[in-house]
Amino acid sequence: MSVDASLGPIQYIVLGFPGNKFKGEIIPALGDLVRAGTIRVMDLAFVRKEADGSVLIMELEDLAEDEAAPFAAFEKQIGDLLNEEDLRAAASALEPGSSAAALIWENVWARKFADAVKGADGMLMAWDHIPFEAVQAVMAAANRPVE
Repeated sequence: MSVDASLGPIQYIVLGFPGNKFKGEIIPALGDLVRAGTIRVMDLAFVRKEADGSVLIMELEDLAEDEAAPFAAFEKQIGDLLNEEDLRAAASALEPGSSAAALIWENVWARKFADAVKGADGMLMAWDHIPFEAVQAVMAAANRPVE
């Protein structure tokens, strides 16, 4: 992809796993999104805070072959978007003996819409997420199940 090519919205997430309980259950779901062309993984890294408080930062290329194998289907496309400062900030929120995964992705599904907005000289004026719990509460109050 060239530098001036279209991009959909770019997002990031940091997922914490207390007690280092990450077992890979999210990998197939993430892989499904990549294979469907819904998202494109742009960067992915891991942090672990040891019991003594020391921090270990791991990029995909730092993982052992067997640890990295599940991620091969959607290996990061660009990389270097997450830096050590970002990952240390994520680690600072972790309790000792916990780990986190940091992921940056492009919402490929929205690329065409983003191009249309740009073509109409539109500009993004606000962007946020509505927490699931807030939507769930409104739906429950309206007696409508969240599907």
